[in-house]
Amino acid sequence: MSVESQNLEAHVELCKERYESLDRRLNTIEEKVSHIHLDIQSGNKSTLKIIIASTGTIIAGLLSTIVVLLMKL
Repeated sequence: MSVESQNLEAHVELCKERYESLDRRLNTIEEKVSHIHLDIQSGNKSTLKIIIASTGTIIAGLLSTIVVLLMKL
């Protein structure tokens, strides 16, 4: 039998250490998830800027084509 199963104080102390370890690990995971979240947000903003710029370029090209066609008529 382990000391933990025979001694309540030892059990309590080991549980305390286990919970402190779990708390540290969960805090580390929360920090990493937070960093990932920020990276995703940053990526989404960049993607949105690229989409807007591409759309503007396409519209400008189409307008230029229309103007050239109208001038030839």
